[in-house]
Amino acid sequence: MTKSVNEKFKTVIDKNTFYFSNRHFEEKYEGYINSICESLLYLKNEIETKGLTQKAFERLLTDNINGLTALLTLTGFSNESLKRLITLIRVVNDPVLSKLSLKAQWSQPEDLGNIKEWSDSFIAHLISNNQYFRTGIINIFFEGATVPFLAKTLPLFELKKLSISKLKFDVPAMIDTLVRYKGKGSYSGQSENNPEKIISMLLKKMGLTYDTGDLSELIRQAPDTKRTMDFIIPSKANPLLIIESSFLVTTSSGQGDKSKTEISIYKLIKKHYPKSKFIGFVDGIGWYVRKEDLKRMVAAYEDVFTFHKEELHRFETLLRTEFGTK
Repeated sequence: MTKSVNEKFKTVIDKNTFYFSNRHFEEKYEGYINSICESLLYLKNEIETKGLTQKAFERLLTDNINGLTALLTLTGFSNESLKRLITLIRVVNDPVLSKLSLKAQWSQPEDLGNIKEWSDSFIAHLISNNQYFRTGIINIFFEGATVPFLAKTLPLFELKKLSISKLKFDVPAMIDTLVRYKGKGSYSGQSENNPEKIISMLLKKMGLTYDTGDLSELIRQAPDTKRTMDFIIPSKANPLLIIESSFLVTTSSGQGDKSKTEISIYKLIKKHYPKSKFIGFVDGIGWYVRKEDLKRMVAAYEDVFTFHKEELHRFETLLRTEFGTK
């Protein structure tokens, strides 16, 4: 029997559970949390009585099924960040980083044009079965902040997590971990930390105006397929240069869809704004490890730039050529 809107409304209000809770799952997950806490407390006691040693952390990884999670919890380093860091070690040939991570003993020569990010299960397998990989990971947490390449490449927000004081359970370091964990979302969302800010600042420095948003012809002619543009130079009324920016640190299945969307946008722009140029800023390790999606993505643009200083200089040259700026 069909109920009235008021009856259905009253059901939701009167019978609201407020928070869903599966008691069986809650108890199981509490056991998981307690296991990690106990592992860290045991490690803290060992360090206080016997001193800080890398062997203690290697035992944590080998003897405890949740050892890696405990290490990441202690330092505030996320699992995703660790996967990105391992990928970075695999694809670059920095002598200091390679030596510290013992890369030669666990990383076989790979086709960098088709490199894939390692899964959680494969990383766990290596930690359990490859002493050199395990030691290399611990070395990174002990000394990674001293590697010039990492100091230059990792965001300071992440680099600070590779601190030996965190491994000692120093109270100020623990507070730092808590603050960074709490502030991670805010840090990631700050506009000043958005790579697009660099493009904006560069355009302003060169005295160029720009708009963001939808192009009027695409709204009229292709409302279902149009998308918001990051930079329209000098204006929506006169779009001579259109820029889209995609900086990805993580990977996702949506990258394939994004590349297809950009190709369709390119076709729309060429049809409705034939005098406009469509370029992209495509960068980040998230694209580096998704080569097929990357190939489709760059095919959508007339030219592609990264946020490397040499590429930014090339972008400036393009702007001077197109708009006659100094």
